Amino acid sequence: MGPSRVGFLAFVEHTGVDGTRSAGLEEGFRLYELAERLGYGAGWVRTRHLEAYLSAPFPFFAALAQRTERIAFGTSVIPIRYENPVRLAEEAATTDLLTGGRLHIGLSGGYADGEALFGPVFGPIDRPFDEEVDARLRRFLAAVRGETLVVTETDSPVAPAGTALTALPLSPTLPGRISYGAGRVATAVRTGELGLGLQLSTLATEVTDLGFEGYQAKQIEEYRAAHRAATGGDGSVSVGRMILPLLRGSDNEDYAFLIERDRKRQAARGTPDAPPIDFGIVHKGSPEEIVESLRADVALAAADELVVVLPFGHDPAVSRRIVETVAETVLPALRGA
Repeated sequence: MGPSRVGFLAFVEHTGVDGTRSAGLEEGFRLYELAERLGYGAGWVRTRHLEAYLSAPFPFFAALAQRTERIAFGTSVIPIRYENPVRLAEEAATTDLLTGGRLHIGLSGGYADGEALFGPVFGPIDRPFDEEVDARLRRFLAAVRGETLVVTETDSPVAPAGTALTALPLSPTLPGRISYGAGRVATAVRTGELGLGLQLSTLATEVTDLGFEGYQAKQIEEYRAAHRAATGGDGSVSVGRMILPLLRGSDNEDYAFLIERDRKRQAARGTPDAPPIDFGIVHKGSPEEIVESLRADVALAAADELVVVLPFGHDPAVSRRIVETVAETVLPALRGA
């Protein structure tokens, strides 16, 4: 079968500030406008704190909706550990209503190994990291789904005593567009049990004999089983893949770092020097070679959405060229498979 939707994942910068404008944000607008013209269904942005990339994606999406008509947009991913979950639900619902229901929310736990750095910035926690993440995630889901957050004990200007209060505004269809990023099978299963969509990236945080694509296929299988048990439905799965069409001489030069990094990662697999993380291959070469490589990807075959992962640290023109060449040379053949 294979994915029925195609999106892209980008790093959008908030750099190049001159007065009241950001060249990085403007480049982000250009990328989405191009992708919409080319027929992409969605554009996902990475969320980063204390870095040069989007830390507050919702205002970007609200502005983007004024420049586009159809393309959906989402986060991949917001680290829930560093969010006030009720406030996040309020902002998400407001953004969704402003954009006509085009918002998709991708969440993750955060940076467990970076707690010493980020904890003091966003506030310390008094329980284990995973427990904190679970509590904040469940609080966010309750808020965004319109569940009761508190019942007033006395009469107040807000409401009389005994009133059940919920987060407002409420965007009724937004809960169906929430997903969670999983690097291991256990997280994928938990995501299914919560009735959320599943995001898989170009890395897995568990290395097994199944190989990268085989391991992700197992994640998808177990996620769907858990989702069916919890909701009766199969859920939704997006899979990220880096795709580099090599059509002209300058492509090899522009993508040299990405190609060499991929070569080293794949060469290290199964050796003592391999990191405790498994990386998917970069699908590179001619359009025919790329389509053949993608067709052999067992995880992608089980997914609902292919997300074209764009590189960071490159000239924005490189990302635009990848988005364009993939749409024009790879996707027509892949869709015809």
